[in-house]
Amino acid sequence: MSSWNPQPAGLQEILSTIQESTDMNVTVQRNITQKLDSFTRVPDYIAYLAHILSAMPREEERIRTIAGYLLKNNARLILGSSSEVAQYVKAAVLRAFDDGSVMIRNAAGQDIVSFLGVLEPRNWPECLSQLVNMLNHPDLDKQEAAFNVLEKACEDYPRKLDVEIGGTRPLDFMIPKFLTLADHPSSKMRSHAVACLSYFVPVNCQSLFVHIDSFIACLFRRASDDDPSVRRHVCQALVLLLAARPEKLMPEMDDVAEYMLYSTKDKNENVALEACEFWLTFAEDVELAPFLQPLLAKVAPVLLDCMIYGEDDLLWLEGDAEDAEVPDKESDIKPRHYGGKSHNYERDANGEPAEAPKPRIGAYGEETIESDEDDDYLDDDEFVDEMSTEWNLRKCAAAALDVLAVRFSGDLLNVLLAPLKDKLWSNDWLQRESGILALGAMAEGCIEAIEPHLATLVPYLINTLNDSKPLVRSITCWTLGRYASWTTQPISDDHKQKYFIPTMEGLLRMVLDSNKRVQEAGCSAFATLEEDAGMELAPYLEPVLRNLVFAFDKYQHKNMLILYDAVGTLADAVGRELSNPTYVEILMPPLTNRWAKLKDDDVDLIPLLECLASVTIAMGHAFLPYAPPVFERCCSIIHTSLLQYQQYQQNHELDEPDKSFLVVALDLLSGLTQGLGMALEVLINQSQPNLLTLLTICLKHPQAPVRQSAYALVGDMAMGCFSILRSFMPGIMLELILQLDPEPKVEFVSASNNAAWSVGEVALRYGRDDAEFQQWVNPLISRLIPILLHPKAPRSLHENAAVSIGRIGLMHPGLVAPHLPEFAQAWCQALYEIRDNEEKDSAFRGLCTMVQANPAGIAKSLLWFCNSIVRWNQPSPELNNMFQTLLQGFKQHDEAGWAAQVVAFPPVIQERLATRYGV
Repeated sequence: MSSWNPQPAGLQEILSTIQESTDMNVTVQRNITQKLDSFTRVPDYIAYLAHILSAMPREEERIRTIAGYLLKNNARLILGSSSEVAQYVKAAVLRAFDDGSVMIRNAAGQDIVSFLGVLEPRNWPECLSQLVNMLNHPDLDKQEAAFNVLEKACEDYPRKLDVEIGGTRPLDFMIPKFLTLADHPSSKMRSHAVACLSYFVPVNCQSLFVHIDSFIACLFRRASDDDPSVRRHVCQALVLLLAARPEKLMPEMDDVAEYMLYSTKDKNENVALEACEFWLTFAEDVELAPFLQPLLAKVAPVLLDCMIYGEDDLLWLEGDAEDAEVPDKESDIKPRHYGGKSHNYERDANGEPAEAPKPRIGAYGEETIESDEDDDYLDDDEFVDEMSTEWNLRKCAAAALDVLAVRFSGDLLNVLLAPLKDKLWSNDWLQRESGILALGAMAEGCIEAIEPHLATLVPYLINTLNDSKPLVRSITCWTLGRYASWTTQPISDDHKQKYFIPTMEGLLRMVLDSNKRVQEAGCSAFATLEEDAGMELAPYLEPVLRNLVFAFDKYQHKNMLILYDAVGTLADAVGRELSNPTYVEILMPPLTNRWAKLKDDDVDLIPLLECLASVTIAMGHAFLPYAPPVFERCCSIIHTSLLQYQQYQQNHELDEPDKSFLVVALDLLSGLTQGLGMALEVLINQSQPNLLTLLTICLKHPQAPVRQSAYALVGDMAMGCFSILRSFMPGIMLELILQLDPEPKVEFVSASNNAAWSVGEVALRYGRDDAEFQQWVNPLISRLIPILLHPKAPRSLHENAAVSIGRIGLMHPGLVAPHLPEFAQAWCQALYEIRDNEEKDSAFRGLCTMVQANPAGIAKSLLWFCNSIVRWNQPSPELNNMFQTLLQGFKQHDEAGWAAQVVAFPPVIQERLATRYGV
């Protein structure tokens, strides 16, 4: 037994605090929380908690249980404890796990899971041994309790269990034991056994895989188990096997598929959901597509039927209410991520002009394509009711259908055309609603196959916006948003009159619906329409703005956030069209009213600032009358935020300030700078403290999103009002050079991107061979070239570094050109796929200027240089002449040598060089 013993005074203090914690008074709770936090600094705090849990049987069970939960929450403290304390705690929780009270046993069980995870089984083998031995206990309750703990451990940290301890692998004994217990008379024991086994599949556990045939046979035996919990875990195990070891299921796929189809229709939704996950996993794996194709005719209609709202969903949703006047509960409003745009470039597909890539939205309102950037993923609450409750069968089926559509396109539509038609024209609103959801889910993958039907379907959807059921109207908004790329196409005036204008008008009506869910869906779908329509919306701006402005008076808290987003997206879509005085007079009063009502620390100010950032860029000089209070408030927010962060750094017991205020204030100043340029000079010069002083401090901020927005502002000020920025450049450049890191942490990538981009803008504004900028050329190049050459640097950082090297080289060729042999090939590889734009043009002019200064520097990279030249679609006349001059020069300098090199180029490059430049 451990030698640790509690001190009576300390024990009483902790016990009293736990007893007081049952008081629900807010002030008492706050004090208790602070007191409990202070206890964590007491070296043997967890031993006191373990003592209360295990050795004070006269104390109330509720108090002992709370001690157990506090012990679980502070499990990591054992890593820094003395050996006496650690031994006492471990012995105490195992003792409590054998207590006569169920409440105490449950609390101790959770403690064991936590401590076993923190310590790792290799450092507490006696616990693992005791749990496994208890599976043979004569008392079934004790067996189940031990298995319950083992299941949680297997789920939470299977890799920590898959280890060698004292020369043996516990799993070599545990896995066969679990396989035997999968046939136990108790359904709880069978359920635990199958669950435990399944958790070792994704971690490639060899102790399981040596028994994989026995495991699969076990799953088939349990497939028809009477207990739904067992069947659920069987389905879960088959899903995990499909992902990890599909070759083991393929010989039995006909039987497995039949079973999973049957289970997807199980009356128990938990079983059905796990089975439905099988089809989602199947569809997501490209290599399994040939095996899934023959099953499509059976699988797709089953998924379609799973998309109908269940009774529980309908009770939860309360979908019929006209609730536009009902204030939102704060719990309805999910946290949102604001601000922080990273400077990236759009890429061409195979050297041809390409549309800017749009995020792919799954049928359940979630982005489904990963990128190499830390993109801002869509918030769960952005797409209608599809994310209103937790993950469920309906959403899983819609997600599976979405992926199947991408995988099989027309083949899927052929299978679903008849059942989909039946649902869409059904008299049962629940059937209609599920059909419209399915139509939206298939939008991306099946668009080409569905397109011939859209002339019928889009008017049907527009008409369905009149449905009496709010849930039908809301899903119809979402589906219309999914087809916005088709309805907004400028094909013909007839297309515009039949599809675009009615869709726009229909969604605007839904923006002002009397049901909040429909408002949310309408507003989100209209924002999607705005993105796709772009300048096509310009002729309709007045009615669009009047509708959106009316919503400012109608919306409750949650939908107001989506409305800000729709207004900001509209500004981005139509740009300078918004500077028309009529439109300014419609839009600005409600925005300034909202602005005036909100205090500087009100979180609702954050989305408003983000919205205004887009509006200021679009309105340009028309925003000038509104600029002074906006500018001054942004400076005030930045100043206050920096002071708060300074206080936090001096005292970490304070709450860390919300960086969002600082980020969006910087972003709004970027918007003002882009919209107004030098018109801001008076405001900047009068600012107290000076904006540029605050900006320089922001560049040193520990939080990457703040630095990201600060570097964006540096770049925007370089473009819009460089003469104001110039005197502060020495301090800024000091920080900027440090931010250029070849292998930044993932969360720092966007800040590094913006720093790399902004330095190129600054270099251009200083001008050719500027004496002040020269001092920074070598420090910058010595950091930008390693970024360009680093194999692990993100692609976007390669691109921004290459553009800035080119621009610095354009201004200072004498200093940069000697480095050409180091970076020329990587430079051309980084930029040849970027779409033509002015930034790329200036970068290439820089490269050509450097090649003129050091022709030998490109010799080893000639193929890549020529490839990057011919990938241009429309270089500026100046750049085109530079290409012509350089290529002709190479040829004339050594005609035979040139011919020998070019003949080895791919034919397409040879052909374009000859056609465009006569070489």
